[in-house]
Amino acid sequence: MKVRKGFVVLLSLLLLGGIVFAQSSSSTRVGCILGVGGLGDLSFNDLVYAGLQKAQKELGIQFDYVEPQSISDFETYLRKMASMKTYSVIISVGYDQVDPLSKVAPQFPNQKFALIDESLQLPNVVSYVSKEEEGSFLVGALAGLMKKTTLTKSNALGFVAALDIPLLDKFYAGYEAGARYVNPSVKVIANYIGGNAPFSDITTAKEIALKQYSQGADIIYHAAGGSGLGVFQAAKEKNFYAIGVNSNQNSIDPNHIIASMLKRVDTAAYKIAAAAKQGNLQVGKTVVLGLVDGGIDYTVEGSKVTVDPKILKAVNDIKQQIIDGKIVVPDEHSKVEAFLKANTYK
Repeated sequence: MKVRKGFVVLLSLLLLGGIVFAQSSSSTRVGCILGVGGLGDLSFNDLVYAGLQKAQKELGIQFDYVEPQSISDFETYLRKMASMKTYSVIISVGYDQVDPLSKVAPQFPNQKFALIDESLQLPNVVSYVSKEEEGSFLVGALAGLMKKTTLTKSNALGFVAALDIPLLDKFYAGYEAGARYVNPSVKVIANYIGGNAPFSDITTAKEIALKQYSQGADIIYHAAGGSGLGVFQAAKEKNFYAIGVNSNQNSIDPNHIIASMLKRVDTAAYKIAAAAKQGNLQVGKTVVLGLVDGGIDYTVEGSKVTVDPKILKAVNDIKQQIIDGKIVVPDEHSKVEAFLKANTYK
């Protein structure tokens, strides 16, 4: 397990005799437990870390983090951090920290916690979730419009997700709704990685992407964390297009990655740190970030794939309609058909 140096120091002091850590009233220290896979995933964990770095630079907060190697580590490190009684807030990252946090948080009622990417209703926990469906709708519309005007192999698109869970279903729902909204005849092929390491299984993700390509999908969107690198490898090998997620992944392979859906968990981490410093964490509540407040977006920056400016204008027009509330994107795949019946692209 990798840990930030500051955290090693704090643990050492704690073990040496229960030392009380003195802090000035203006001092804010944040603890963070990253998801399995840790830093270097070019996605979720890197974004959270970047958000905390920004808060450190701009707000003067201090932070410590741990990079657990397995799900079984989460509860251990939550308990250790909470026992220190030195953090203004402890951040848990990802859906697989819900159960550990639900056990630990009630045992430390005076410690404030924050959960990014899932919702947990406890009086000392604030949850930050995103409208992933909105950003996915935009990249889906982009892919659907490109299929109409540029690509002719087939009218199929691909979607590769780590797991078949409600969180990732929002990505699937938005992507298919966006694609079929602008291109009603398009088909979306969806598959899931599963297994013991769904967010870091590059090999399986590549195999799935290659199979989808053989079925006619020549634009494939992933919602699979580090596993998504396998989708990019397949795109390069077979010369088709891919869409990144969470961070701007376009630079990984600018000749094959059209765009990236931006899930600004860096914004969430920054907002949590800022609220902790200001003393107004909304514990007991869930904060939802979408297009309207900069929590979600998409970008083609860094991609070398040629996209007709008319397509980009159309996607940005759709983005504004979502912000204005004229388009309400379905957040479950089961709602896609009803959305398409009720909404016509003009």
